[in-house]
Amino acid sequence: MKVLIATQKPFAPAAVQGIRSILEKAGHEVSLLEKYETQEEFAAAVAAVNALIIRSDKVTEQILAAAPQLKLVVRAGAGYDNVDLEAATRRGVVVMNTPGQNANAVAELAIALMIYMYRTQFTPATGSEIQGKTLGIQAFGNVGRLVGAKAAALGMKVRALDPFLSDEAIRAGGAEPVHSLEELYASSDFVSLHIPATPQTVGSIGYDLLARMPKGGVLVNTARKEVIDEAGLARVLRERPDLRYVADVAPDSYAALREEFGLRIFATPKKMGAQTAEANVNAGLAAARQIVSYFESGDVRFQVNK
Repeated sequence: MKVLIATQKPFAPAAVQGIRSILEKAGHEVSLLEKYETQEEFAAAVAAVNALIIRSDKVTEQILAAAPQLKLVVRAGAGYDNVDLEAATRRGVVVMNTPGQNANAVAELAIALMIYMYRTQFTPATGSEIQGKTLGIQAFGNVGRLVGAKAAALGMKVRALDPFLSDEAIRAGGAEPVHSLEELYASSDFVSLHIPATPQTVGSIGYDLLARMPKGGVLVNTARKEVIDEAGLARVLRERPDLRYVADVAPDSYAALREEFGLRIFATPKKMGAQTAEANVNAGLAAARQIVSYFESGDVRFQVNK
């Protein structure tokens, strides 16, 4: 089978080498497309491929239509909203992710962003400590649990909301269960977001929830920018000069927000959650192994478009 690694943001060389080794040992042919500039370049490269490994690259109807022999797309990472799942399903293409492989990297970044904001972005101003503060985690999956464990180790109180988990499962993960968004936001000095961008979550975090946060509250978003209602965010920051927002993906209105609110808002220059050497390698190798298993035994354990 022909496998294409297509990454505008390339894997680390060690990851590419490892992916090649796994796939070629299993008899697959591997090609590489890195730092491409247009979707047209991407479309041209997929014409004869049977499987595709991507990172944040967009697999649209255009890309799928250009790949008549494509059977499998593996997103090296947890989120997969960059893939048109409906179009893939119509064309009989299986889409997978690699859950958990980037989780520790994202969790460490979430903690770092909390400290960064509480220390006034490392300016000379007097900051605060996160020890003793309450962290609310919205979605208690792989990343959320790791954020909670690290926060607890730093002396924080951890609460979590996840409608897909029982109270017992949340407690087993080291957090106190919360049963509504309103309660989570009202009781948390920090709220850390780990929800996907879905029709139900897009624009769901806005004024009404943020206005409930205690004095000095900080919203930490290492998930997706689309879940934020930016107009609501601006309104609450305007009305509540004590609140702050920090993100791993800049809001569309980031320049205006930064100009108006200064050190109360910060976004990383580029999505950094999975940008560690370890996560880079882990996710890439997992993607390669999943391709091998799929073609050898039909393993669809990590399929996301069932």
